Amino acid sequence: MTIQVGDRIPSAALRYKTDEGIQEISTDDLFGGKKVVLFSVPGAFTPTCSAKHLPGFVQKADEFKAKGVDTVACMAVNDAFVMDAWGKDQSVGDKVMMLADGNGDFAKALGLELDATGVGLGVRGQRFAVVVEDGVVKTLNIEQPGAFEVSSAEAVMATL
Repeated sequence: MTIQVGDRIPSAALRYKTDEGIQEISTDDLFGGKKVVLFSVPGAFTPTCSAKHLPGFVQKADEFKAKGVDTVACMAVNDAFVMDAWGKDQSVGDKVMMLADGNGDFAKALGLELDATGVGLGVRGQRFAVVVEDGVVKTLNIEQPGAFEVSSAEAVMATL
């Protein structure tokens, strides 16, 4: 079942890379007591994700902070090494936290997995954006397959 506005974010572990290596963060720690914008992309280095989705959030990171957002995070069903490399390629710096849902466990727990086996990509996460306050979903924008409209940085900013 797909998560809904008003639901609590399920507990899961996500990973990210630092200079010290791969780190793990629980969704309880990521979202607890904070206002977080999380957007999910089907895959790092993919065309729409690299040309539009991630760059929009990087460009608007300061505007999100000004609206009281503690963390802007990007998630994909990729490993932490790939997410780190993509972040460096996109000059993300510390503006967007690059999170790996390596096995897609969190995407599945949200009910937002995407079966892309037909095109050789395996099971991924759908393209979506969510605003979470203290672990509770306040806004949820899920894209139709192949679309990029409601999960853009501009669309999420309009909800704040």
